[in-house]
Amino acid sequence: MSQAEATERAAVPRTPGPLWSLGLFRSELAVTFRRWRTLALLAVLALVPVLVGIAVKIETSDGGSIGGGGGSQGGEGPAFISQVTNNGLFLVFTSLAATLPFFLPMAIGVIAGDSIAGEANAGTLRYLLVAPAGRTRLLLAKFTTVLTFCLAATLVVAVSALAVGSLLFPVGEVTLLSGTTVPFAEGLARALFIAVLVAASLVGLAALGLFISTLTNSGIAAMAATVGLLITVQIVNTIPQLHAIHPYLFPNYWLSFSDVLRDPVYWDDLVKNLGLQALYGAVFGSAAWARFTSRDITA
Repeated sequence: MSQAEATERAAVPRTPGPLWSLGLFRSELAVTFRRWRTLALLAVLALVPVLVGIAVKIETSDGGSIGGGGGSQGGEGPAFISQVTNNGLFLVFTSLAATLPFFLPMAIGVIAGDSIAGEANAGTLRYLLVAPAGRTRLLLAKFTTVLTFCLAATLVVAVSALAVGSLLFPVGEVTLLSGTTVPFAEGLARALFIAVLVAASLVGLAALGLFISTLTNSGIAAMAATVGLLITVQIVNTIPQLHAIHPYLFPNYWLSFSDVLRDPVYWDDLVKNLGLQALYGAVFGSAAWARFTSRDITA
């Protein structure tokens, strides 16, 4: 942590209570979003829709088409891509489908993995615990900050895609995957709802990364372990022979957000996804609390 960040923490009022907790959260939020690493991650995420939009524009510049029809779960991207040239709003769905398997989770893994371990590695964790709020409130502030980053990162992708899609392609009434046509305003509302769903889909990974961060004093090790575990689970989720455990893996229902683009909306997989994320959040959030509150802080 830099001297400026330490000064920011020192400015937080030391009176225990809700106001102190809010001040701690605001401090954590400010410190996290001012770091160059965080800004670089958000910049990369914002660049993905630009690259996808330009690629689709070039591919279809001669009047050809891109992408195919439908796709299986985990393969809705092509279905979205085939619609982009007709309506730029579909670039939002395409970009979210493109970033959700790796780019978005990797960014969350970096922020979550560094949340506690990074403080310990910098030697500032003991300093933060001098405050009377204690370990539980600090952990809650850290977790809430990571969840805020989940939403911010998802919205960065969605807003960037909407801007690029509006510039490169026509926008107007939206033809859903079920064939129903809805006004652009309703399509935009569904896009916002999907962005929130994607952010909520990352809660389980955020809790897992926070737990791993409490196990080590090395921020790099925690980030690497979180991202490595993410990649491993993603690979396991693609092995047909292990289909029996797929419904219990946190990425299994990530692309279920495509069901929002149907009329009526298919809620089954959406509810399963949110329930699974809540379960992972509760289990690994509790594990992080148990580890952090009983840990001997030496850094």
